[in-house]
Amino acid sequence: MRIALFDSGTGGLTVLSHARRVLPSEEFLFFADRDHVPYGTKSVQTVRGYVRAAFRFLVEKQRADAVVVACNTATSVAVEEMRQIYDVPIIGMEPAVKKALAQDGERRVLVTATPITIHGEKLRRLISAHDPNGLIDLLALPRLVEFAERREFVSPRVEEYLWNALAPYDLLKYSAIVLGCTHFNYFKDTLRSLLPKTVGFVDGNEGTVEELARRTGLTTVSAEERTAPCRFFESGRAVTSVEALARIDSYLARAARMEKIV
Repeated sequence: MRIALFDSGTGGLTVLSHARRVLPSEEFLFFADRDHVPYGTKSVQTVRGYVRAAFRFLVEKQRADAVVVACNTATSVAVEEMRQIYDVPIIGMEPAVKKALAQDGERRVLVTATPITIHGEKLRRLISAHDPNGLIDLLALPRLVEFAERREFVSPRVEEYLWNALAPYDLLKYSAIVLGCTHFNYFKDTLRSLLPKTVGFVDGNEGTVEELARRTGLTTVSAEERTAPCRFFESGRAVTSVEALARIDSYLARAARMEKIV
């Protein structure tokens, strides 16, 4: 099966890293819209236009059998429209609010995401459905996307940005931080150094891949070293240069390391 993953940039590689190891017999396409990253600070209509173009390329030109929108921002504003247009399984992502609340129903949960996701109706509905006790707080971290796109994961500037953003919260009262943007997973080591050990990480990557398998009739296996083949595209252009592919490999390697941090 030909499975496409789509993201505004490189954040979706954190989802691809997991998917290729638990579905090693499938064929993957990865589309990073690097011409237009970041999405989270742009208008809803602008992002919808980018998503439409990506789907035309992946489904109409590349004949993808299923599409994972590995971008919380794109999911929040455009997935429902794409499902009305295309007759293939389309799996979106949303902040793992339900999962985080199920782990601890008493302490607070900090949901981090891009501004579009934070202010979107989709997240408001999600919280309304699963947070009757008002335990959720929301925090937009748009600069993390910019840091990730230039591979600045561990630096004084990243640490200062996160420290200032987290300062208003009494983190000892929190059970989890939800990484509601796939780019944010790259920063788990820096976040781990700033957060109390009692605060765990929750993201939607594994659940999204499990939903992909369920919707397509595939069976996941235990994550292994063997990985499924993948072709990479940047805003519709095939990635073929040694330098660009090495850059992608560096992201995938970091994503695999970050997956082990809890």
